[in-house]
Amino acid sequence: MTKQKNYKKTLIACYLGFVTQAISANFAPLLFLTFKSNYGISLEKIAMIPMVFYLTQLLVDLAATKFADKIGYRTCVVASQVLSSVGLALMAILPDILPVPFIGVLIAVVLYAIGSGLIEVLLSPIVEACPFENKDGVMSLLHSFYCWGAVGVILGSTLFFTVFGVENWKILTFIWALVPLYNTFNFINCPIERLVEDGKSMGIRKLLKTPIFWLMILLMVCSGASEATMSQWASAFTESAIGVSKTIGDLAGACLFAMFMGFARMLYGKFSEKLDLTKVMLICGIMCASCYLVASLSTLPILGLIGCALCGLAVGIMWPGSISVSSQNCPRGGTAMFAFLALAGDLGATVSPAMVGTLAEKAGGNLKTGLFAATLFPIVLVAGLIVLSSVKKYQVKKEGHS
Repeated sequence: MTKQKNYKKTLIACYLGFVTQAISANFAPLLFLTFKSNYGISLEKIAMIPMVFYLTQLLVDLAATKFADKIGYRTCVVASQVLSSVGLALMAILPDILPVPFIGVLIAVVLYAIGSGLIEVLLSPIVEACPFENKDGVMSLLHSFYCWGAVGVILGSTLFFTVFGVENWKILTFIWALVPLYNTFNFINCPIERLVEDGKSMGIRKLLKTPIFWLMILLMVCSGASEATMSQWASAFTESAIGVSKTIGDLAGACLFAMFMGFARMLYGKFSEKLDLTKVMLICGIMCASCYLVASLSTLPILGLIGCALCGLAVGIMWPGSISVSSQNCPRGGTAMFAFLALAGDLGATVSPAMVGTLAEKAGGNLKTGLFAATLFPIVLVAGLIVLSSVKKYQVKKEGHS
């Protein structure tokens, strides 16, 4: 008798994979001022840390279009956890043993960024390949674990620093490194299927010649931009708009945003079978644009905070929703499609926050000016979804006449 495969183990491993990515993306920024005081690293150099992190992720996304299928999902995803764990652990070791502490920090960041990039490319197709019903809901719930991971890292780290002091940050770094180390064994043992059978995927060249694929890329760029802009500027915006301390800014801004984003993904995961994904994304796009406008144009600080928090609710479904829509419209896209989608999302997440910072600087440090310009991305997302709906209606009409 053949033993039935336990795909719940796969799902749990993928949940923890996204928690690992949240640790990689959100822990180091909490230590920026500690790096400055402990190692004498200038703020100009510290600003390079997130840039190196996201640039490394982008390069991994691009490279994965070529090697992920050849090497195999299991080998790559196990490597993602090992690299994440080693990178986090080395962040507590290398700055003290290398002549230039900043180089030690960057080596650690590059290692766990490679792990994070692999996580981003692989987890969605691994779950998509599992025989689950209600794939949209499963995908949305999966991506909610990045949000809960972000909330956990911010709250957990803030609590640890309050109780034990920031000077003990290295101990906490080792504790966070245990999460991907434990998850390595989950990925070694869980069942993993191929997304598309050998020889049946479209191939990169054919994929790049498919017009609807480029529409999916546009949706992902706008999703990544809409999410990351508010995520990265929420804390600073809350501090400057309301005039609270950094701790309160982190909790009321970044943490509240991540919580609302997680709730949105959980809610859609629960009710997705009764909802039309494209319509939900349209509503969320309009809501997101409204939140950006409220945050950037409101003269009342409390309205700015509400716009910031509710933006998390609006962007929650965008990234996983775009992935699900892409799977529905390009079912033979294979791993290459997921890698390109991750690349597009990261591109939006890299360009838009930088654009906001540049425009805010030119406006004399006024973040509201930068956030107002970022309204462009949810508006373009809405336009893209309207085009997609029109294309689908045309195809249904065409099939009805044939």
